[in-house]
Amino acid sequence: MIKTQYIAALEIGSSKIVGAIAEKSPSGYVEVKHLEVEKLVNSVRHGCIQNVENTKGAINNIIKKLENRVDGTIEEVYVGFSGRSLHSEPTEVNHNLDATVPITDEVLNRIVREAGKDPIKNYETIDVVPRTYYVDKNETKNPSGQFGSNINIKLNLIVAKPTLKLNLDRVMSGGTRVKDYLVTPLVVADEILEPSERSLGCMLVDIGAETTTVSIYKDGSLVYLTTLPMGGRNITRDITTGLNILEDTAERVKKNISNPLEKNVEKVSIEGVSSSDASNYIVARTGEIIANIKQQIQYAGVKMVDLHNIVLIGGGSQLQGIARRLGDEMKLRVRMGTYPKGLNILDHNINRAEYVQIFALLSKAASIIPAKHSCVHINTYGDPQEEDTYVPSYHDEEHDSGYDYNHFRPEEPVQPKRKEVSESESSKEPRRTKKPSWIEKARKKLENMMNEPEDEE
Repeated sequence: MIKTQYIAALEIGSSKIVGAIAEKSPSGYVEVKHLEVEKLVNSVRHGCIQNVENTKGAINNIIKKLENRVDGTIEEVYVGFSGRSLHSEPTEVNHNLDATVPITDEVLNRIVREAGKDPIKNYETIDVVPRTYYVDKNETKNPSGQFGSNINIKLNLIVAKPTLKLNLDRVMSGGTRVKDYLVTPLVVADEILEPSERSLGCMLVDIGAETTTVSIYKDGSLVYLTTLPMGGRNITRDITTGLNILEDTAERVKKNISNPLEKNVEKVSIEGVSSSDASNYIVARTGEIIANIKQQIQYAGVKMVDLHNIVLIGGGSQLQGIARRLGDEMKLRVRMGTYPKGLNILDHNINRAEYVQIFALLSKAASIIPAKHSCVHINTYGDPQEEDTYVPSYHDEEHDSGYDYNHFRPEEPVQPKRKEVSESESSKEPRRTKKPSWIEKARKKLENMMNEPEDEE
């Protein structure tokens, strides 16, 4: 029987692909053991796969590396779903009910599924997220178990361009099976946002390489989700173009400037580039990204006072000073998002903020993976303790106590070795009793004479 469940996940970004494996013990303890990264150049743009073959090759490399780390075969994998066209579309459904019958989860799920079947022009519905329920026009958080003649549900359809899902399917075809697609922004929100933040109102901002995903929550539900086509790489390219240097050099300069968003940046030379010159481009592009993030509040139909704080994640969030700048511009408290609380990451080499998304996918997958199921088949090399098949033990089946009696099994009784007899010897007659020789007769007669009384002699 399976003692440990192995969960494998992939996150495909614009600059890199990240794969990881977590182990879930029977007690529910989940630990990330292995993580691999493959960098991509122009194969994925704004989170959308452009070059299918290059991306497939990078994924295969990650799979092979992870398999070598665990000495097994990855048979299934959970895949994160995100990209430029991913956003929410508000809608609502209205159904009449039998007032004498209680509302059940099955009824609610059926109504929600039907809402997801309504076509959205040029888009494909990826997920449906209920926002608010009204039973007989009375708002309620959980209508299950209530009675009413009418129910109205306000929902958010999570939609994307059909090519986003199509190219994902192409990349994953012919290789490791996809256990499930998980919408990355929704999973990250579920795993790292505090319940109080979702209730009071918060904004989750994921600044990636070429996209920035903004999710807004209020009263415990998703209000708005969108993906902006801009991120940390836009800043790097501004430096590349403006200062006529290589992109790799511009990336290192950007990361090594101390407080690049401050007004008076210390003028130093980094790889032959003036820090103050590079800072000008960083400030300008960062200001544009923050302005677009702020504008989403108006598009979501909420007010600034409806938000309590901002949670910031993503590789672009590691730019020095950007959290402070975002908080100052939006007049909100900003905290950096960390990996899910239910996850354990003991290896400090992989415990990095840029991997929050893959950690969230692993945590979510660990909570929904079926019992006794595993994404990875571990090579056991004949070890019966790790095999899935049952090995009968040495005891009566009617008195099965579960103890491994093979560990204390008595040895078979040892039979005495028989002396091999040749064919000639076996054909002889049985040995008879040997008669005493004349020497023995004489010796016996002498002994009798010595024992006789002296007077008879």
